Amino acid sequence: MLSELAALPGEQLQTYRLVNSKFPPIALFDDVADADEFEILYQIQALTNPRLQNEAGRLELIPRAEIPFGIPGCSYATAPFTHVNPAGSRFSDGRYGVLYLAGTMEAALAEVRHHQNLYWSKVQHLNYERFVFRGLSCTFTDSGMKDAASVPMTDPIYDPVDYSHAQRLGWSVKAAGIPGLRYSSVRNQGSYCWALMTPKPVSSIVQTAHYEMIWNGQITSVSKISEA
Repeated sequence: MLSELAALPGEQLQTYRLVNSKFPPIALFDDVADADEFEILYQIQALTNPRLQNEAGRLELIPRAEIPFGIPGCSYATAPFTHVNPAGSRFSDGRYGVLYLAGTMEAALAEVRHHQNLYWSKVQHLNYERFVFRGLSCTFTDSGMKDAASVPMTDPIYDPVDYSHAQRLGWSVKAAGIPGLRYSSVRNQGSYCWALMTPKPVSSIVQTAHYEMIWNGQITSVSKISEA
């Protein structure tokens, strides 16, 4: 399938993402301008901060040359690649991270709402909970990325439950050194999403607002509770 996908034209795009507000930005990535400064600061902080490895994540999963040091929000761009969900995601089998972005905040909220419902429905006796997410606005260029948005929604890569076909496509994209993939949102049909295999194309990723999701056996409401 990969060879059949058209290349994207190299546009600069503004996209959106949500992260749980309980996870703060990783200051170490934002405090330096390049890889050399990062290595020095990391070694110094490692002497006094026993939690540093947990905060920075598995640094061996991403080459230093792919980390966009010096941009606004470097930690937001890098975190998905050093804190990888071993259970995987639509375009990852759990061996590598993916930066997922949506073309609108509405699509980002729909995607996260679905996954929050799926996760918390497995927790017994959870009758009420409040989850707060940090909204992010991300600017990146899609040069060299592939376009799967032309693939019909009936294709197995868009299966709402079984990610195996999409994961095989994701691995093909990753193995070929392609920086990312545009695809159609499964949870907010008519919208586009992007799966970035590297944070390198990102030029900025900044906070926009906070959103609250209320759980009462399922996510019953989603609302914006503050501006950035």
